[in-house]
Amino acid sequence: MLLITGLPGSGKSTLASVLARRYGVLLLSKDLIKEPLLDVLGSADAAHSKLLSDASFAVLFAVARRALATCPDLILEGNFRPGEHESMLSISGQARIVQVLCRVAEPTRLARLARRRQDPARHLGHVDTDPALAAQRSGDAFLSLAGERLTFDGGESTDARELEAIDRCWRSA
Repeated sequence: MLLITGLPGSGKSTLASVLARRYGVLLLSKDLIKEPLLDVLGSADAAHSKLLSDASFAVLFAVARRALATCPDLILEGNFRPGEHESMLSISGQARIVQVLCRVAEPTRLARLARRRQDPARHLGHVDTDPALAAQRSGDAFLSLAGERLTFDGGESTDARELEAIDRCWRSA
């Protein structure tokens, strides 16, 4: 299993999509689950959005456990929370986990979040563009899980060497 994590605006979704196409594997992302929940339940405030994020992660992990029972080739993407999500992922059985932590220069990340605020295609229920929330950096770390760890520069262009490093880890998994 390939786990793509990092702060909002660090390039996680873009990288995960590239890798899912590259490897021809299933991609499960937190936002794929959260956005329909936002459509049905709304997002009254940051606390409610966090509750929906928690629910989204719970569903994501349940679906991932079921998928891993038949296929270890799976990509999970989200802003996973160190110290909180390890227990949900450690019960994934014998699946080998390769973590990729997406990072980008802070000015670039904040500029991306500012663009998201103006993007009419971005779901209105996301609160990750709130400047106070964007300043939080608790998700900028690997989870405490066994397995290989790679850092990916989520800048404007995808570095072939970084993709090759992910390829090597993925193929050896």
